[in-house]
Amino acid sequence: MDKIAVLIPCYNEEKTIAKVVKDARAALPEAVIYVYDNNSTDRTVELAREAGAVIRHEYMQGKGNVIRRMFREVEARCYIMVDGDDTYPMEFAPEMVDKVLHHNADMVVGDRLSSTYFSENKRPFHNMGNSLVRASINRLFQCDIKDIMTGFRAFSYGFVKTFPILSKGFEIETEMTIHAVYNQLQIDNVIVDYRDRPEGSVSKLNTYADGFRVLGTIFRLYRDYKPFGFFSLFALLLAVVSVLFFIPVLAEYFATGLVLKFPTLIVCGFVMLAAIQSFFAGLMLSNSAQKNRRDFEYRYTLVCEKELRQREEK
Repeated sequence: MDKIAVLIPCYNEEKTIAKVVKDARAALPEAVIYVYDNNSTDRTVELAREAGAVIRHEYMQGKGNVIRRMFREVEARCYIMVDGDDTYPMEFAPEMVDKVLHHNADMVVGDRLSSTYFSENKRPFHNMGNSLVRASINRLFQCDIKDIMTGFRAFSYGFVKTFPILSKGFEIETEMTIHAVYNQLQIDNVIVDYRDRPEGSVSKLNTYADGFRVLGTIFRLYRDYKPFGFFSLFALLLAVVSVLFFIPVLAEYFATGLVLKFPTLIVCGFVMLAAIQSFFAGLMLSNSAQKNRRDFEYRYTLVCEKELRQREEK
């Protein structure tokens, strides 16, 4: 088991990868630096190897797939994950490592949005998207995470080995954050500087396609992690629709003593039944989610015990 592992997912980053590896080496001399290549067609692998990184490969395209591979293969007490585009200064890494190794943090967020991100980033839709995602998650999950989609993070061994990765692409950061919040893991914040990509370096993030995937991930995880809230809202919506269409039928009955719109009455009844079913589905799924929480706590304890044994043996 390494003490510190620096994990760098890469796809066609020949302009910056050597500098990122060298900066990581300077900031964390005791760390093992892993560059995971995701089918690069330029000199990324060659330059990373020359800079002193351990090279490994993930052949399924997508950042989520790369992170899944990294988390499975690397054993370390503390993990630093950073993008290979040189947008995050590595001098903040020691503070993030300290919070994991000495202050029990499970995930440390490298917070760009509280520093230079909005002035450095030249893509206005990215700025708006980051703000929208942050506001949505903080509202839905009652938390106060400063930067949801940052690519600069530190993790504990327990987090890495118990995090179920379902995403394939850039929505992975959103999934990490929600997982940590829902399972009440310790999340610390370190404000870091952000600098835009150097000239010639191209972002792989598609503003619209990946943005919709992120929003879809939030929707899916809210349904899975907070089923009672999700299905209660759905039940409330159906109930309101049913009542709104039922009121004219009821008023007409009081005025004439007759029900003249039987089809509307029947539909209102079925919609109200659907609302009731949705409410009770939320109750049942909420019990299942609580069981999943208990199972996670058990798995997390086992993983932490494994880490402790490995440290004692070493």
